[in-house]
Amino acid sequence: MTRSAHSTTIAGWREWVGLPGAGIPWIKAKLDTGARTSTIHAFDVRVTGEGAEERVRFRIRPWQASDEDEVEIECPVHDRRSVRSSSGHAQERIVVIMDVQIHGVVVPTEMTLSNRDAMGFRMLIGRQTLRQGFVVDARRSFLGGRAPKEVRRANRGR
Repeated sequence: MTRSAHSTTIAGWREWVGLPGAGIPWIKAKLDTGARTSTIHAFDVRVTGEGAEERVRFRIRPWQASDEDEVEIECPVHDRRSVRSSSGHAQERIVVIMDVQIHGVVVPTEMTLSNRDAMGFRMLIGRQTLRQGFVVDARRSFLGGRAPKEVRRANRGR
């Protein structure tokens, strides 16, 4: 979908989004206006190369309580940043650029890689991504639609 320079989309505080470049059509994400950057649950993170040739390979499990449908991704390292968690701890994280599909709109997103096993969502979408035409209605959820029932069950580990 193409959007004009001033169009906005209203989204809920949680949405089903996609990662088209990774072949992941559905992953539940929290849209967090309190977070600057977006984050995805990544594990088995391996960095190769140096300088402009630095690349990262990592794995993503899109379902919260399951290791089904695991995907391995390799892409260039965009940056490394110190990110402060909601508990106040600073951690250096690798940053990659990934396309995220929200409400049918694909937006390039700076995504930090982090272990989010203990968190309620595998993915968090921060302000930098939301500034690309999204307004969050904190009272509502899934305004972009729900994933099919079997996908929602997989996300709950059933």
